Amino acid sequence: MFSKRTNWNLEPNALSEALAQHRASGKPLLDLTVSNPTACGFAYAEAAILRALAKRESLVYEPDPRGLQSARSAVAAYYAERGIVVPLDSILLITGTSEAYSFILRLLCDPGDEILVPEPSYPLLGFLAGIEDVELVPYPLVYDDGWRMDFPALESAISPRSRSVVVIHPNNPTGHYVGDRDADCLAALCAERDLAILADEVFLDFALEGPSRPSFASRHDALTFTLSGLSKLAGLPQMKASWMVVSGPEPAKQRALDRLEVIADTFLSMNAPVQLALPTLLALRPEFERQLLARVRANLAELDRQLAAQSRCRRLKIEGGWYAVLQVADAASDEDLALQLLREKGVYVHPGHFYDFSAEGHLVVSLIGRENEFAEAVRRLLSL
Repeated sequence: MFSKRTNWNLEPNALSEALAQHRASGKPLLDLTVSNPTACGFAYAEAAILRALAKRESLVYEPDPRGLQSARSAVAAYYAERGIVVPLDSILLITGTSEAYSFILRLLCDPGDEILVPEPSYPLLGFLAGIEDVELVPYPLVYDDGWRMDFPALESAISPRSRSVVVIHPNNPTGHYVGDRDADCLAALCAERDLAILADEVFLDFALEGPSRPSFASRHDALTFTLSGLSKLAGLPQMKASWMVVSGPEPAKQRALDRLEVIADTFLSMNAPVQLALPTLLALRPEFERQLLARVRANLAELDRQLAAQSRCRRLKIEGGWYAVLQVADAASDEDLALQLLREKGVYVHPGHFYDFSAEGHLVVSLIGRENEFAEAVRRLLSL
């Protein structure tokens, strides 16, 4: 009755079972995986947000497959702040980056085609590719006092069925940006091999040190799809408002846009109230960014303070985003370590294998939780 593409293993793993048991027991939980900003005590401009969602124009249905012009103009203005000129007809509004990935996979791939994805990285792409009958081929990120792309391994992973290289900028969970040199090498490689670049920039604005990093939306050497949205940039995941920017050489760019417009017109998924509110919601973004970065920097400083008092656990270098990767010396299994933390200390973390780290002993922790809870969770973690 059911398709092979949905033949997932739906059995709970040991960590999810232990988490369910812990919650059922009523014991307090210190959650170092929290990723929902609306549940972390940030202040939102509630009145302005609600007013923006109550526009009278929402009562009229005027569909545009690429998105309402007023909303796309707000997205173009966001890039203009970075000195990037993005034409309105190069922007498509979608309800989330997951939907954007789905549109792009439909655009580029036939069943059995391949996209190259970084490893370690967030595990969502495997499900999205499977639903579209596309194969994921990993390429490694290597760490040496900072993360970088392994270009020899990437080149060797390219096959005649490869269609795109995915970059997360900055990566989740490693927190590193694609450096200018790596970005230039990637663009040259993709242009030479007739591959598209798919750049996920949902955490782009959250650089922890130094100036903001360049966006792939400014690149024109290879066909490039740049994704972002309100979920992270404005801390509003419930609004389901994202976009893609298509750039690159003509005529490939125009052919891509023409085909994407048909795909978007088939679904017309983004609702009018959120599109009409988008200019206001983007205008409110700087205040959320200020709060978020203050929280992340404070928690990171507390983490480093506690780490300095011991020698078995270290933090890997990060440049941006909301997460930190901890490396525990001589750990036999990161999942066993996560289970022990939950059962003995009431602290929930993600083991590194959730993100396809190649070695054991990695834990991933979120940096956006309330500061007092974060500090206590780290204290318990290190006490183990």
